[in-house]
Amino acid sequence: MLKSYFTKGVIEAGCDEAGRGCLAGPVTAAAVIIPKGFKHKLLNDSKQVTEANRNELRKYIESKALAYGVAFLDHKKIDEINILQASILAMHHALDKLEPFPEHIIVDGNRFKPYNFIPHTTVVKGDAKFLSIAAASILAKTYRDEYMQKIDKEFPMYNWKNNMGYPTIAHREGIKEHGPSKYHRMSFRLLAAEK
Repeated sequence: MLKSYFTKGVIEAGCDEAGRGCLAGPVTAAAVIIPKGFKHKLLNDSKQVTEANRNELRKYIESKALAYGVAFLDHKKIDEINILQASILAMHHALDKLEPFPEHIIVDGNRFKPYNFIPHTTVVKGDAKFLSIAAASILAKTYRDEYMQKIDKEFPMYNWKNNMGYPTIAHREGIKEHGPSKYHRMSFRLLAAEK
């Protein structure tokens, strides 16, 4: 059972990101404040939920959340500051969009930087433990997938509509054959090391 909150009696936001391990496209973060009594039988870590259910959950979360924010940080910024810093900055940008402002922040993973003097707690596998982080994981994943499907039309040779920019065999074959696109993260190893 996912828990409703980490700290009782405060406005708490859950944060998560999607796309950290991708070779192309942005990293996308979401922050969600859920109301009291918020639940949905399908809600879980986005990796445990089918695409159809994620899309259903996104509508539910957006209609029921007290507040939510989604932010993208593009491949250029990722190359400039590295993927960990970019993930944290994207979460900060997502938090910027919240109204009301949170009094406590819970973040999936084990790394975060202080945001506006608001206390925060990092939770390893938090997207499978807390409803607000699970909700943030759903929003981050669905918004990012939508973006990757859109740019797939521009560069169909990398099969992003199916791999979302992750390093699949088809994606790496596309890079080998056509070289990197303008959306690729040049600071990442785009091709596997030759054996």
